[in-house]
Amino acid sequence: MNVEAIIFYILLIDAISASLIIRFGSDWYVRHFRTISCWFPPAEGWALYYLALVLWIGSLLYRAGELF
Repeated sequence: MNVEAIIFYILLIDAISASLIIRFGSDWYVRHFRTISCWFPPAEGWALYYLALVLWIGSLLYRAGELF
């Protein structure tokens, strides 16, 4: 496994966890991370956009044969 694939999988885990936090746990996020939530408020649009970009990069890496 190369560096690009490792970075992609880390970003994929981050994007999925951000989407799940926004979808199901935004109140929990604001309560437990007060300082960070002031700077980075939970926004569903940005989380979905981030997930879409990560999946697009993953498809490019898959086509290039860098994944698996």
